[in-house]
Amino acid sequence: MDRLITNLQPAPPFDLELTAGYHTYFRVRYGADSWVDGQYRRLLDLGPKLVLASVRTVGTVEKPELEVELRGENLTPQDAAAGKAQVAWMLGTQQDLTPFYDLARRDDPALAAICERFYGLHLPHTSTVFEALTLAILGQQITTNVARIVRTLLIETYGLRQAFDGADYYAFPRPEALASASVEDLRQLKLSYRKAEYVQGIARAARDGTGGLDCLNEKTDEEVVQQVTQLRGVGKWTAQWVLVRGLGRPDALPLGDLALRRIVSSLYFNGEPITDEQLGTFSARWSPWRTYATVYLFSALRAGMV
Repeated sequence: MDRLITNLQPAPPFDLELTAGYHTYFRVRYGADSWVDGQYRRLLDLGPKLVLASVRTVGTVEKPELEVELRGENLTPQDAAAGKAQVAWMLGTQQDLTPFYDLARRDDPALAAICERFYGLHLPHTSTVFEALTLAILGQQITTNVARIVRTLLIETYGLRQAFDGADYYAFPRPEALASASVEDLRQLKLSYRKAEYVQGIARAARDGTGGLDCLNEKTDEEVVQQVTQLRGVGKWTAQWVLVRGLGRPDALPLGDLALRRIVSSLYFNGEPITDEQLGTFSARWSPWRTYATVYLFSALRAGMV
């Protein structure tokens, strides 16, 4: 088993615990991502090789530096470069938070307080658009605890597995693994019949290249939404989360998210219920950083600040 060490210098400020904590919020046990003993771990699927990435901070929030340990069989310099790039993407290391923080401090005291509490939280991403789509489908209209269970079952049933130091780690399932599963098989993971069909359909589109998921980076936000909503089971709410998690777009807004409406209602409307139309209009104050505002507001909810 080879072991390679490389380093990343994120854009400051960067807090690994906050960023990895947000990324691993929906994971149970090891899943595909984990935060254990001050280290973020992810089993990377680098095509023919599975590589365990373990990331720890060796710098400070204001002068961040990450040590990335890669473990796997017959690792090459190309594997190290690919692993480092994937970790950097998933942890959002190159995001510049300064314009968003400046906007909050200038125009939004409530959001500014949240930014102070989660100072250095970068917006983590999924490794692929397929992963973002699948996770969004699994999370539709269920509680957080149920989402954790379903996502972990899917990953540990269909993801590739490798053991390190006596612990099993799982890569996120490849499209072909979920595409070949029957609807009945997927329903054994506590999925509804429709969700099982949606996951299978998205996996087949990704496997066959018919969903156009490989070229979404070249499209505008509007074009991405238009394209992915052609997939069965993908509505505008899911499409917006693909912009947030799968593509790293800074100005996405998941209208239709009941929790987001409740957060904004509590912070800005004295608890009075609001509509998606009201939320869309109100959120203009955060543009072009509505993705960042969304993630920070959800972080506040999870921490009991709202």
